[in-house]
Amino acid sequence: MTTGIDGSRESLAAVEWAAGEASRRRLPLRLLHVRDASPGVRASFTGSERSLRPDGGPQAVLEALRARHPGLEVTTDDVPGRPAEVLCAAGKDQELLVLGSRGLGRLAGFLLGSVSLSVIARSAAPVVLVRAEDSSSSREGPPSGDVVVGLDTSQPCDAVLEFAFAYAEQHGVALRALHSWQRPPVYLGDPTGAMLSVQSELDTVTSEVLTEALTPWREKFPTVAVTEQCRLGHAAHDLVEASLDAGLLVVGRRERRAGVGPHIGSVAHAVLHHSVTAVAVVPHA
Repeated sequence: MTTGIDGSRESLAAVEWAAGEASRRRLPLRLLHVRDASPGVRASFTGSERSLRPDGGPQAVLEALRARHPGLEVTTDDVPGRPAEVLCAAGKDQELLVLGSRGLGRLAGFLLGSVSLSVIARSAAPVVLVRAEDSSSSREGPPSGDVVVGLDTSQPCDAVLEFAFAYAEQHGVALRALHSWQRPPVYLGDPTGAMLSVQSELDTVTSEVLTEALTPWREKFPTVAVTEQCRLGHAAHDLVEASLDAGLLVVGRRERRAGVGPHIGSVAHAVLHHSVTAVAVVPHA
């Protein structure tokens, strides 16, 4: 498991989350500090005035982690390069890539930088974005709460479901599978009985599709308690609302091999900016 570190409050929150998760999975943790080699950029470990590092270097963070997480194998690397490129390359053979993001309050959500967006859009590994709390907290590791996974039933994505179910099983928590759907454009604003009938039929059909998509994963992870939520609404809004009492929010990011530039999708983009809990973005075909 790899986490990016620059000494800022944001990255230290990510380090703590990653350390708890690596300990639970019995995986080694790599702390990766990237010295930005872009022209005209002067980078140091401090990152910003919000740095909470004890003495100015990744080594101090490493030693503190070892003290708090006995038995955890932790290494640190200081690598020159463009941060997004180095982080994506580092995540290729990792189970998780963990990044930090500053919290802006329960309504405003995350402050998401260009590096984080680029990594999330390009990484071959799942990326977890961890929020730095607005006030100090003694809680270490991943937060408690159910796993919420957002699903688009029109394009089943096994990678997303496998990640969500496995995480829920590892943490002994329940899973909520959420699918939001909208009325067909032709029925928008139609108050007639015909529209209500179509709405009822669509609700039934989408619920059945959601149940069908979840069935093999219920069988594979029988100890995970699953709640299905299929509703008329907007996916981004419903997922952000669900994040209020979730321990982790899981969304998919479709891998695109055409077009210009990286894409994460409008729903994932909105969730990343406004979720009040950690968000896992899982790439899928």
